[in-house]
Amino acid sequence: MERVGRPGHMPGCVPAEGKYMDELLKTGLHDLHLRLGARMVPFAGYDMPVQYPAGVMKEHLHCRAAAGLFDVSHMGQVILRPKSGDVTDAARALETLIPVNVIGVAEGRQRYALFTDEAGGILDDFMVANRGDHLFLVVNAGCKEADFAHLRAKLSDTCEIEVITDRGLLALQGPQAEDALARLVPDVAAMRFMDVISVDTLFGELWISRSGYTGEDGFEISVPDAGAMGLAEALLAMDEVEPIGLGARDSLRLESGLCLYGNDIDTTTTPIEAALTWAIQKARRTGGERAGGFPGADKILQQIDGGTERRRVGMLPVGRAPIRPGIDLFAAEAGGEPIGKVTSGAFGPSIGRPMAMGYVSTALATPGTAIYAELRGKRVPVTVTAMPFRPPSVKR
Repeated sequence: MERVGRPGHMPGCVPAEGKYMDELLKTGLHDLHLRLGARMVPFAGYDMPVQYPAGVMKEHLHCRAAAGLFDVSHMGQVILRPKSGDVTDAARALETLIPVNVIGVAEGRQRYALFTDEAGGILDDFMVANRGDHLFLVVNAGCKEADFAHLRAKLSDTCEIEVITDRGLLALQGPQAEDALARLVPDVAAMRFMDVISVDTLFGELWISRSGYTGEDGFEISVPDAGAMGLAEALLAMDEVEPIGLGARDSLRLESGLCLYGNDIDTTTTPIEAALTWAIQKARRTGGERAGGFPGADKILQQIDGGTERRRVGMLPVGRAPIRPGIDLFAAEAGGEPIGKVTSGAFGPSIGRPMAMGYVSTALATPGTAIYAELRGKRVPVTVTAMPFRPPSVKR
């Protein structure tokens, strides 16, 4: 689900205090990043590590081979606590803002979700977990203040909106993530993809989900501020765990075909155009038991049934030069108007070649279609490709 861009790039809906303040905010692990030799950059109003001395390529490949630790404490954490005491009422309330079946999320499970607006555009994407007597949401850093205000404005009659300000958030990702975390929290070995648990530990009560933004198996861990440094240091002391910055986080998520809010999805894109139809369950679609009832429902449901004029696709360019966000796409090698635009692009260390995603006319969205990207005044051949570029490795 999360949400990083090019080094120094700040995508999405950036809160005013993050965009205009003279001094960047710092996570609770800021001193640790400096001790580890991180190169820091502004991101969503925070001073964040873009890479460590190993460099982006090695960090990326280490996460794919072993386990990488990410500081994602800049993201927003919020609890929706139903005033009735029945978590179903909180789920029903949240469903008025999103096209997702939240009522169907069992206790101890979580689901990917999207806030939509009246035009069917995407305000943010996030994770929502059912933790028994409340819902727990993790939202994007650049959108969190707007999301909190949106929740307060729309759901305060039915829910207590509790913004979490005293917890950090870590992501431990990679094929050896379970082995590493299980040394500290043995209960995680029994978890499956999208499970959530709460566990008392030496670092305080940890709220753990088996999920992430890399396509690898792994965990996202909400930890009390007082225990965040200790937990991070304990994990980094293990041979298989290395720190990973925003640069590798971006290439990892792109190889996995995952959207970056502010680049690949925003208020100008609907979930259907963004190839996120899978995130809208049958219960919320036409004919479902709770069809519609969310912002932009008429347009989104019409697009599910009738299709769209454009579509988010994966692309593999010829050669070694990445095609970057903002580059125009064309149907022919010469002449003609643009038929789309690149929204994310980078070199994929695991696949050994450049990769990109973007939007093209639906008629050209079929995998195998040949199109062209304009790169430094020349049109470079690009092949429309199914995503992810690298298959996921999650534990089902």
